[in-house]
Parts: sequence; C-alpha cells; structure tokens
Amino acid sequence: MKINSICRNIIFKLILILFFFYNSAYSQNLDKFYEKIDLFSEVLEKINDEYVDEIDQSEIMDSAINGVLQSLDPYSSYMNPEIFKEMQTETSGEFGGLGIEVTMEAGVVKVITPIDDTPASKAGVKAGDYIVRIDGEQVQGKSLMEAVNLMRGPVDSYIEITIRRKGSAKAKIFKIKREIIEIKSVAAKLIENEIGYLRLRAFNENSDDQLKKEISKLQKNKNLSGYIFDLRNNPGGLLSQAVTISDFFLNDGEIVSTKGRRSRENRKFFANKGDKINGKPLIVLINNGSASASEIVAGALQDQKRAILLGERTFGKGSVQSIIPLKNRGAIRLTISKYYLPSGKSISEIGVSPDIIVEESENDFVINTDTDNQLNYAIKLLNG
Repeated sequence: MKINSICRNIIFKLILILFFFYNSAYSQNLDKFYEKIDLFSEVLEKINDEYVDEIDQSEIMDSAINGVLQSLDPYSSYMNPEIFKEMQTETSGEFGGLGIEVTMEAGVVKVITPIDDTPASKAGVKAGDYIVRIDGEQVQGKSLMEAVNLMRGPVDSYIEITIRRKGSAKAKIFKIKREIIEIKSVAAKLIENEIGYLRLRAFNENSDDQLKKEISKLQKNKNLSGYIFDLRNNPGGLLSQAVTISDFFLNDGEIVSTKGRRSRENRKFFANKGDKINGKPLIVLINNGSASASEIVAGALQDQKRAILLGERTFGKGSVQSIIPLKNRGAIRLTISKYYLPSGKSISEIGVSPDIIVEESENDFVINTDTDNQLNYAIKLLNG
C-alpha cells in the first residue's frame, strides 16, 4: 500500500516548515534541498511498504517532527496534543512519579538531578546517571516524552529502572515506588549557632519570598558569621527567580544576559543596591545536579566575586526554552536563547566550575546529613 494523499500532504507541509526554518542554509543550494525532499518521501514509502509490522502513519510523522527538533539540541522537542494537555494539567493524584529531572543524551535518558526527599533520591539515583531500560523496555530509540510517559503511573505502583553510571562497570537496577511529588522549595537551619544554612531545591514562583523569610529568621541570631547557600541537585526553574535571588546577595553589577536570533531575546539583567545578608561571607554549594537557574546564580556570584563556590562542576544547561502552541493543540518546546554569565562565558555544555573542588564521598553520602562531606568542608571553611 502506497502512502496516501493525506500523508503526502503532511510530508509536504513538514518539508515546507523545514525549508523556511533552514532557509538561510538551503537557499544557496536548492537542488540538494529538493533531493532531500525526494529522499524523505522515498524512505517513508519504503517503510510503509516493507517494514515488518503495520505502522501508524500519525506516529511516524510525530517522530519525524520530534526528530527535527531533537537534532537541534537535547531540550527542544515536540509534544502531541495528548502530551501537551498532560503538561498543562496539574497533578491530580491519579498519577505518581519518581522525582527526577531528566534530559536526552546519546539516545538515552540522562538524569539532570534527583529531587530531594523523593522516591528516586531515596533509592540512590544520582545526577549524571543514564536510564537505559524502564521496566525491561529499552530507552534507546524513544523520544524524551515517550520515556517520561513510561515512568509515569498510578501512585504506589512500582517501576524498575536500569541505570548506567560513570565509573561503574555493571548496570544498576532500582525498583522504585511512584509517589505524588511535592517540592518544598526552601529549607533553612542554624549551624553551630553562627552559620546560616539555606537550601534551595527549585526556582519556583514564590521561591524568592520563601528565601527572604528564612533569611530574616536566621538574622535574628546576632552571632551569625556567614552563610552557606546550597544549590546542589537544584534543576533550575524560572529565569526571573534566578535574577531576583542573585540580587539578594549583590549590591550592583550584571547578573546574567540572554542572547538569541531575535533582538527581543537579547537582554541583560543587573543587581539593585541592597545585599540582604549585609556582605557576610557566603559559600555556595554546587554539583552536577545544579542546572539552569542554579548555574546562573552560582556563576553570577562567582563572577562578581561575592561568593566562594564549593563542590563539583554544574550540569551545563545554559539555554532558554519557550513553549509554542500549535494549530493541532500540540506544542513545541524550542530553545530561543542562551544564558551568558557576567564574564561573557556561556554555561551550555560547560557548566560552572567550583573555586574549591570537593567530590561527594562514596556510598554513604546524603545531602545535609553527617555524611555530607561537602557541607562539612564549607562549615570548616567559614569557621576559619
């Protein structure tokens, strides 16, 4: 059976989109461009005629669109109407998750960070782990959204994920129970009656207000000598929150800039006068799970020489994505600009390097406990 006229029409529209999208590249060599159109159509016909199983043409086209976006970078992707609707709907209690922030790398799912006090974190999943199987099903060849959907399921149901970890020869298998994921953005405590410890788990809409309240509570202690700001395993969030929270610790200077193809995406953000911790010593804890907005804050405070960064190199997600709705009620997630630190450095693929490298201690390491050697090092540093 030949590809029907509807499918041909879809292909033609997709090719037109690609043409205009890559106009500057293809306008110089239209012959090669049209050769690619013919090749694309021929491949689809061969698949339709000769593939071992019956195919869903709609799914094939979704995959083709997603493939175009994924070829740009790991963070751009296509969401069909069902997936886009799920993304817009707040968790109702029907489905549970593992509590991990993920991306796609080399065809498998890479963990950006496990979120504190979630099933994944408690099970021992770490930032930088690669998920290669989900309930025995290979991840290779699936889109990020398809893999994420496999990890979703009813609350209290179990899932088995197979992980590859750098430095470990054997794959690790985790059996994890899904839960409703609720993230408390800010935690704080007083250490040794003189050090203010602030932990930020995500950059949500009200993170700045929560953080401001916790700083005010800590400042009631007159013996306060310095602060530790913990951004480890913080996957990021809102750019506006990253700017506001950076400003908490700065009196002036640039915080971050964004640059894109369109002039409206080229912006610079600066600090206002008023350091909320009154210039007291500040150590920022970072690791491979610190991404995006976390990297903006850490990088700005480092570049402005306001804080010492301690821990491990950050993840390296230095780009801004926009959700763009489509006529079919689906949407695309598209990278529209990149972050640049005050020094002019890009965070993308590089991350932010700590001033003092302290790697996690093996096996028994748990953030913000007695086994947390990075936190213990920061405490000793502030104590002189």
